[in-house]
Amino acid sequence: MSPRARSIERRRLRRKRAAQDELAGTDAVPIGRPEEPGIGLLPAAEEPPAEAPGAQLEDQVGAAPAARAAVTAEPVAVGAGCPKHMVFGPCGGVQPDGSCEIGGACAFVGDGAAAAPAVEAPAPVSLRPAAEQVRLLMQRRQIIVADLPSAGPDVELERRLASALAGSVDAALLGDSPWARLQLPPSLRASLVAVEGLRPWPGLNCRDRNRVALEAELVALAATGVGAVHCVTGDHPLAGHAARGTQAPEAVFDLDSTQLASLAAARGLVVSVAESPSAPPVRDRPARAAAKARAGASIVYVNHAGNHDELVDFIARTRERSPDLRIVVCVPMVLSDGGARRLAEFLPGASLPASLLAPLDAPNPAAAAIAAAVDRASSCLAIDGVDGVDLSAPPAAGEELVVADALATVGRELDGGRA
Repeated sequence: MSPRARSIERRRLRRKRAAQDELAGTDAVPIGRPEEPGIGLLPAAEEPPAEAPGAQLEDQVGAAPAARAAVTAEPVAVGAGCPKHMVFGPCGGVQPDGSCEIGGACAFVGDGAAAAPAVEAPAPVSLRPAAEQVRLLMQRRQIIVADLPSAGPDVELERRLASALAGSVDAALLGDSPWARLQLPPSLRASLVAVEGLRPWPGLNCRDRNRVALEAELVALAATGVGAVHCVTGDHPLAGHAARGTQAPEAVFDLDSTQLASLAAARGLVVSVAESPSAPPVRDRPARAAAKARAGASIVYVNHAGNHDELVDFIARTRERSPDLRIVVCVPMVLSDGGARRLAEFLPGASLPASLLAPLDAPNPAAAAIAAAVDRASSCLAIDGVDGVDLSAPPAAGEELVVADALATVGRELDGGRA
């Protein structure tokens, strides 16, 4: 190992230990491996104020009062015909011609399309301690997040991936995966990642769980000390399974992302949502991001845009509508032909720029891809109004650890993981 590599590794380990010390420095519940009890403590949820028994029951199994503004919209004429039963549409899977991601016309696009109802702001809720840490971090500086390149319900691999990223990025986004539908529960994934000294940013989708199950996950995430949660509607299962010729599971879609964001905010969590600036109707995307902010979201992850100018325009128009909404830009990286195919599948209707695929033709594709991702992320961070980047590199089968190491390298180059 070269002197420079040893120096980088020492710095990564120091950051990982500092993150573990930060987690262990608060009142916490021990969440660790059976053979290592107490390793990787998560901050405990604060003690709730005394309430009448009925009020406590409502808070645990029903909608929190502050969340009802967005949740009580009746899914009647709004979005009629939407296979995701969305009230606050459209989703980010709309194709360039305005069609639905699984075929047919989108209920929210074109002449005579449904108009989503207005979103009323929920009552203010105090942030939980871990959520306040996320808020303060984003107040201090731009953040570096990385998608955890998970391969499914593999506990040991989840730990190894988190360990590879710890100390190099500020958080790991534990999102949905089109190529690995069967995932560990979000609260379990968050616990496994935190044990390795990496801040978890778990995702919840509305495809796989009904409202009661989603609220149960929110309760579990809050109780185990998670600070931020990413709320998405989720792509329709037919979009991925039809292409593979496999049987698609039944979709739930009891709520959509706007309604879920409202529920999550009522739990005192920092809430992030996603928006796709390239998906039709492009002109309405900033307004949709602002509606999610009114529902309780404080951060929007901007999905991969077609070009830089389109991204800059979306950010500027979103800032006009919602000045306090934090913006994190997704930065893709391709390390292999298999990864490129998966990224194309993950971005229905979006074109992959030639610059993204160019590293595959280089003598050292991995090094070229890392350098290109650093340049692309730095360019995004230089845009006025950008609060951070999310590094993503879909792995081909068996490439998960290689991808995690590459993401960690990019994160270190961007000075991620620092206090």
